[in-house]
Amino acid sequence: MTIEYLKKATPPQATIDAATGETVQRMLTAIKTEGREAVERYARDLDGYHGKIVLDEADIAEAVKAVPLTVREDIAFAHQRVRDFAQRQRDSLGEFEVELMSGLVAGQKLIPVNTAGCYVPGGRYAHAASAIMSVCTAHVAGVPNIVATSPAHKEAGVNPAILYAMQMCGAHTVLALGGVQAIAALAYGLYAKAPADIIVGPGNRFVAEAKRTLFGSIGIDVVAGPTESAIIADENADAEIVAADLAGQAEHGPDSPVWLYTTSRALGEKVIAIMPRVIAALPEPARSSATAAWRDYGEVVFAPTREEICEISDRYAPEHLQVMASDLDWWLQRLTNYGSLFLGEETTVAYGDKCAGPNHILPTRGAARYSGGLSVGKFIKTVTYQRLNRAASREVGQVAARISRLEGMEGHARTGDIRLKKYFPQEQFELGTLQGHQH
Repeated sequence: MTIEYLKKATPPQATIDAATGETVQRMLTAIKTEGREAVERYARDLDGYHGKIVLDEADIAEAVKAVPLTVREDIAFAHQRVRDFAQRQRDSLGEFEVELMSGLVAGQKLIPVNTAGCYVPGGRYAHAASAIMSVCTAHVAGVPNIVATSPAHKEAGVNPAILYAMQMCGAHTVLALGGVQAIAALAYGLYAKAPADIIVGPGNRFVAEAKRTLFGSIGIDVVAGPTESAIIADENADAEIVAADLAGQAEHGPDSPVWLYTTSRALGEKVIAIMPRVIAALPEPARSSATAAWRDYGEVVFAPTREEICEISDRYAPEHLQVMASDLDWWLQRLTNYGSLFLGEETTVAYGDKCAGPNHILPTRGAARYSGGLSVGKFIKTVTYQRLNRAASREVGQVAARISRLEGMEGHARTGDIRLKKYFPQEQFELGTLQGHQH
């Protein structure tokens, strides 16, 4: 492969992972032991919040009085598109029943989880869109108990726009909690009628580590790392727009990678030249975040052919991937590893992040190689069933017994034997021997 790094990332050495894990484990242990007392202590100590944890309809109604009409209309706009897209996803899933052979019927059922926990970040940025992405999708999936939570800050509490979005999207219980204490409260069912079966939603490194640590006892959407964004661009791309989109995603945080893959050396060099100006024009704190992200994690990769660009992109498997190049359908058919794809100059990651419809909770750190983002399917269990009559049991039982003995599993084999003996007492069957396994 003929590739050249016009700008190579030089990330600082990670020194916080072990400390993050230790902090999260300590907090989870305390909360599991002490329950609500520990949760509320962390809320006071870490967020300065002394108010109610479980917010009722009156609390939410009072808070959302502060939400301007235009904001409500924008949230409704986003909600409608996310809901409609999620409904199409749900409609695309199906149950079926099929007779695999005479007397052997098997089928598939789709059953929503009983309780979903939806974490909505509310620290430096008020992520009302994340409330829509998680709560609305769980609601469309048919989850009967949705518990939504977002950080509360001192006397201000939870951001009113987030509360409005949670309410509109169908949350059944709303908590004023953030961080590890929120994830633990969802997992242990401390403020809801049941523990969460799955917890979804983005968050900081402590939230991500808490979800990772608890995975297994609960389901999760993804083990999220810092937001990643990549752009594929050819010689016809607008360098100013490319730079603006890279800077716009770099504002997520100082460790958020942004990557440009291009078949045009001239375009790549121009983007590198103008990025400092584009970033400098941002207000704080976006400017500082984007400066560090571009300096330490930004990369510009040149390759002369679009086939090589596809190989590069699929190797990175970025969370967000924009294509500003000719023949968009070719890229759509060829690219395989990404969380969500944005085709053409007319679209951008921010549209998907906020209101276009497809979900913005997406895999990071290469997980797009094997996983997609949040969808209704994350909240639905695809389960199977089977039913046999006696004639089918006669056919299947013999084979099952022989394969079981081939594998050395005599107990399994005898569950077939006993049925054959009961249903067909006059017949003799070849049921295999354990010697076959030993051989």
